[in-house]
Amino acid sequence: MGVSSEPTYSLSKREQTRLRILEAAFESASVYGLESLTIGSLARDVKMSKSGLFAHFNSRENLQIAVVHFAGERFIERVISPSREADHASIEAKLQHLLRNWMGWHQHFQGQCLFLDAWHEQRASNDPIHQALQRVTRQWLDYLAAQFEKGKQAGEFRADLDTWQAVYQLYGHYLSSQLFLRLSLESPEGTRFWHGVEQLLAQSRRECSR
Repeated sequence: MGVSSEPTYSLSKREQTRLRILEAAFESASVYGLESLTIGSLARDVKMSKSGLFAHFNSRENLQIAVVHFAGERFIERVISPSREADHASIEAKLQHLLRNWMGWHQHFQGQCLFLDAWHEQRASNDPIHQALQRVTRQWLDYLAAQFEKGKQAGEFRADLDTWQAVYQLYGHYLSSQLFLRLSLESPEGTRFWHGVEQLLAQSRRECSR
């Protein structure tokens, strides 16, 4: 889930077809899970022959990996890019913008975030799908960590702030919010999540004393 933007160019017919397949696969996996994807079911969804769809990926595993990468690109478009391109008065304001986009990303789906759902499925560490998920997730965590580091360098956050502990707590708030939402213990607006975020940011600010 790198954050560099790619140059725009006209897609060939084959590329357009592949994009249409990936969009359908992404939506399906977001509802039913990555493991639900098969060449046959997806071919029916996009009204293609199995052989025609197979020619784009050559295996179910390659299809699933392509969907993970596609989801990573969509995550950049919907979560990272809007915040990166906006003007913010502070690093903290940028972080809050990122987090609003992140919560909006999850609320977009009928089911659960594809990344969260896929991590529940047991895979060996050397499994190509596991490695693709690891890269995409780690890039997002690295990006969050970079914002806390920038906040430290700008003097907004404490110089002794443990950057990765802050990211750990932030991700914990996010995961807890999703679970509590399913149990009807969290509001759709993420009230508990935002309360946790405000506590974390208050503890991170430079003027905070222990």
